Amino acid sequence: MHISTLGWRETLDMSSARRNNVLQIQFRVYHPMPAESNRNSAPISSRHLSSEDIDERKFVVALARGLDLLRAFRPGETLLGNRDFVERTGLPKATVNRLAYTLTALGYLRFDEPAGKYALDTGVLSLGFTLLAGADTLELARPHMRALAREIGAAVSLGCRDGLDMIYLETIRSETALTLGLAPGSRLSMLTSSMGRAYLAVQEPAAREALFDELAKNEDTAIVNAARRSIDDFARDGCCYSFREWHDDVNAIAAPFRDLRNGRWLLLSSSGPASSMDEAYFRETIGPRLKALAARLA
Repeated sequence: MHISTLGWRETLDMSSARRNNVLQIQFRVYHPMPAESNRNSAPISSRHLSSEDIDERKFVVALARGLDLLRAFRPGETLLGNRDFVERTGLPKATVNRLAYTLTALGYLRFDEPAGKYALDTGVLSLGFTLLAGADTLELARPHMRALAREIGAAVSLGCRDGLDMIYLETIRSETALTLGLAPGSRLSMLTSSMGRAYLAVQEPAAREALFDELAKNEDTAIVNAARRSIDDFARDGCCYSFREWHDDVNAIAAPFRDLRNGRWLLLSSSGPASSMDEAYFRETIGPRLKALAARLA
């Protein structure tokens, strides 16, 4: 994992971001980077779904396993082999072989003969474009996000819940200052990210407690308690924060709004290097502007 800049690269210590699937820090120019995760031992579907959400009579295990293979790819990765699939999904090798063959036949994977590995194919791309083409809110938000990023000198992102994680739908990076941000499709911890905390804050108490119970199964108590305290931040300020909690040099803030077109909660967030953007800047300068944009998009 590296930091990408205009002309140099430097190794980044990932110890404080070990709970996240991917960390990409961009300075002015974006370069996709391989992702890293400490959650490879758990099947992907097990962290994507809450047990409360599943009706076993209707749940198709074979389909879920196939989708697990597609979810095994992370931003910046182009090729994965059967060993990678086995490690990341927890599925037997024989099952992985059959699923990969089926997904290749259907056009969702492509087998690279020289490398002996699989790549995502156009079937996945068409699904993604179909989703984004119907995202009117994203189209509406993009120019406002661009203007805000330019004004505050920080990355501005839009995301939503994806199972027990948060996922980025769009990120706009400032062109006027050194900024950082994740690429669309990147996943974040619901507990340590400002976006995830803001999502938790707007849930009904019973639903929120069910999520906390599910998240607590695989996280330290201290992390869960820190996320619980962020509910008080939202009650007081109308937004949630993550100050050096997701990563040692990342500060972030998020504000939620209800997408009435699709009936779901979306999250606006802004992030920047903690070394040059302190907590006061996020609370006093970025916070009011981010909340105003969220209100405009609601």
